[in-house]
Amino acid sequence: MSDNLKGSLFMMLAMLGFGIEDAFFKAATGSGGVTAGMGTVQFGLMAMLTYALYARHKGVPLWDAAYLQRGLLIRTAFEICGRLFFALALAYTPLSTTSAILQAAPLVVMLGAGLILGEKIGPRRWAAMAVGFLGVLLIIRPSPSGIEANAIFALLGMIGFAGRDLATRTSPPHVRSAQLGVLGFGVVTFAGCVILAFEPGAPRLPDGPAALMICGTALAGVVGYTALTAAMRTGEVSVVAPFRYSRLIIALVIAYAVFGERPDAMTLAGAALIVGSGTYSLWRDGRAGARRRSGVKAEP
Repeated sequence: MSDNLKGSLFMMLAMLGFGIEDAFFKAATGSGGVTAGMGTVQFGLMAMLTYALYARHKGVPLWDAAYLQRGLLIRTAFEICGRLFFALALAYTPLSTTSAILQAAPLVVMLGAGLILGEKIGPRRWAAMAVGFLGVLLIIRPSPSGIEANAIFALLGMIGFAGRDLATRTSPPHVRSAQLGVLGFGVVTFAGCVILAFEPGAPRLPDGPAALMICGTALAGVVGYTALTAAMRTGEVSVVAPFRYSRLIIALVIAYAVFGERPDAMTLAGAALIVGSGTYSLWRDGRAGARRRSGVKAEP
């Protein structure tokens, strides 16, 4: 089995894990058995503990002074934003809508790479980005009266995750994936505490069924995070990364089968534009990279 095939399979496993994670969390918070804040805290603590045990097993220190360096502090701030608003989006927005908007994150990363990191982006990829953002507008449908509040949660969550991924490019390379896992799910726990502070009434523990679903959320999240790390370290990124969009297909199937959601034509059209433009951008980036490696002048 080639490295590209292994990496692609790891990526699809990661997206399946994240899709199941989202479904468990939405089911737990939607049942009324746990609030979004308490569910996020429980999810973060369980996943962080799992990664901490794994790190200790591998002899990796849980703390690294690099956590306080500028690059990782920026990454952490963006991840807090992403986790906080994505949890609210899962709790209050249809899964199909939330997952579709999330797919625009790679386009925002590419936009940031061009405007902030100074990476060269050609006119075709700028055009692809514009098409992708048009897809986002089709989904959130802004009107003179504003954008529906719950859709803003998904939009802000997507921007947070895009900022995290962009900041990861400048984070210290010696920080191990297990350490990033501990830090990442520690951020999830903190985001849950922030949500919890604004929820009405006294905090309450989840009931039995909701607690089991949050356990499933943590397990699926760890599987997804681990598989994603393996995917990005196996095979060529330009081959493996497009399989990230399988998450939307998984989410739409789960939304239809489990939650009875029926996305309308505009939502599906917007999702198609986002996925199509993102896949094209990754393909163009892969071609440009291959030409640079072969010494041929690349056309971005």
